Amino acid sequence: MSKLWGGRFTKETNEWVESFTASIEFDQQLALEDIEGSLAHVQMLGECQIISEEDANLIRNGLLALKGKIERGELEYAVEHEDIHMNIEKHLIDEIGNVGGKLHTGRSRNDQVATDMHLFLKRKTIEIIGLVDEVQLAILRQSKSNVETVIPGYTHLQRAQPISFAHHLMAYFWMLERDKERLIDSLKRIDVLPLGAGALAGTTFAINRERVAQLLGFESVYPNSMDAVSDRDFILEFLSIASIIMTHISRLSEEMVIWSSQEFGFIELDDSFCTGSSIMPQKKNPDVPELLRAKTGRTYGNLMGLLTVLKGLPLAYNKDMQEDKEGMFDTVKTVEGTLKLLAPMIDTMNVNVKAMRKAVAEDYSNATDLADYLVTKGMPFREAHSVVGRIVLRAIQQKVYLCDISMDEYQSFSELIDEDVYDVLKPENVVAARNSEGGTSQQQVRKQIELAETRLLKKEAPVT
Repeated sequence: MSKLWGGRFTKETNEWVESFTASIEFDQQLALEDIEGSLAHVQMLGECQIISEEDANLIRNGLLALKGKIERGELEYAVEHEDIHMNIEKHLIDEIGNVGGKLHTGRSRNDQVATDMHLFLKRKTIEIIGLVDEVQLAILRQSKSNVETVIPGYTHLQRAQPISFAHHLMAYFWMLERDKERLIDSLKRIDVLPLGAGALAGTTFAINRERVAQLLGFESVYPNSMDAVSDRDFILEFLSIASIIMTHISRLSEEMVIWSSQEFGFIELDDSFCTGSSIMPQKKNPDVPELLRAKTGRTYGNLMGLLTVLKGLPLAYNKDMQEDKEGMFDTVKTVEGTLKLLAPMIDTMNVNVKAMRKAVAEDYSNATDLADYLVTKGMPFREAHSVVGRIVLRAIQQKVYLCDISMDEYQSFSELIDEDVYDVLKPENVVAARNSEGGTSQQQVRKQIELAETRLLKKEAPVT
């Protein structure tokens, strides 16, 4: 079948080349964006009298008919028409006749595809911001219920100091808050219109790019036509932000896997987010957080893939840029799916308060507070650190904890230690004592939760 661009060629495209170079298998996801961009373009062509009002209305009605077919899943795509743009143009000509060919006046597939991707990524970024909100709300709900819940805090995966479980969870809230801020800020770079740049040099037709930007809801237009068709920074930025989001989710997922193990027993995930074993009937596997952890690799790979594609490309458009879409689509799908699973998984997880309390009662994570106690009695911190180190060693040798050591034995290390030390060493009091701003005390955690709720309620909606 003759191509819409085939006038200059004397041979049909090799069948394998046709299949290998076609993008319709994946860029059909841009079908509605392609229609949206075309509707704005043809309205502008009519208003500028580049085509007649009659032709513009005919094309508009044809595009709306195709839009209906796309939404109903009735439009068929063919590899021989290469991409979503040529497929829609072919269907439009079939629908309304040769006048459909006038739609491509004053534009190229180069600026057309860039416009489609800007429209797609703008919509998806706004949707992902909303999904991040849902995860943050789930974290807030669990945190509100666990301000008083005490859990070991870790460094090097070794028990360090007792903390509020809510404080631990809220660390992920703030990670996601930064992710959301990055997404919102990225909309500035997405919200720029490439259409009207043509293949690379603009067009001879007296088009009105600002009018198209207004119709499509873009804040501005690219000031340089070559940059407009070759810029993929906005996709790189999205892939980078997505990778950071997935890094944060992977860290939380790792903790969920650890916490739900029998060795820890700090949480139990809802059955709806776990699977069993085909051979071991007792197993309850945390498959969902494991898979979320693994999905991070996909987003990293997609970012590195596009960076590699773009790194040596001369201006302006090159066929290499066809490789910009699959990774973008895959990352959008991965991040959306991950966030949709994460929010209800956090909401429904059961927190084993007793197991957490038992863990902090059976370790030496209150040792720093014993050193601080000696400092308040007048001992220099370095000396206090050494004294407490010897006390901990003695306790380990005797297989007891700091709260179990007798007063006589304490005073054999330092006469500064008195009966009030036992209150200081209680895990709840250890947590409460860290009342510096941003600390883990119950008072500070409640303050932090209040701030987080205010942020969510007052957050301005991103540009739509």
